[in-house]
Amino acid sequence: MDFNNDLIASLKTEIPNGVLAVDSQTDIFTVTLERSHLIQVMAYLKTAVGFSFLTDLCGIHYPDLLSLGVVYHLHDLKNNRRIRLKTFVNQDNPVLDSVTAIFPAANWMERETYDFFGIQFENHPCLRRILNEDDMSYFPMRKEYPLEDASRTDKQDDMFGR
Repeated sequence: MDFNNDLIASLKTEIPNGVLAVDSQTDIFTVTLERSHLIQVMAYLKTAVGFSFLTDLCGIHYPDLLSLGVVYHLHDLKNNRRIRLKTFVNQDNPVLDSVTAIFPAANWMERETYDFFGIQFENHPCLRRILNEDDMSYFPMRKEYPLEDASRTDKQDDMFGR
């Protein structure tokens, strides 16, 4: 039996419409989730399957699609299995449910994701900036700014192959 296929089958049975896509061709088995089912899927993976450790949580920005996302990495320490979960929100309304009730370690990771990408986590116990200034009006990891300052005159473009 293939664990990944069995896992997806059980997820689709327990939480219909929760799984949008599956990718087993990458380095870590990856599942894209419907954002409204995030809490259900996380709770199921922790309690029923054994993914008890949240290794990482980070934001991503796809400016061409006008969307933001969050990537979660979970680890089943007993069986040494890993899984990557992705979910996406619209850039105009970047709101996701907080997973801190399931994985308390998500607290600071969600704060960092909010701080740099502007994704708001509902029901987070203390969602505020963690590294940047409180009065910043933008989110620095969004790809909304040119890579270089066009007004710079202190460099020679021919030195950079232009």
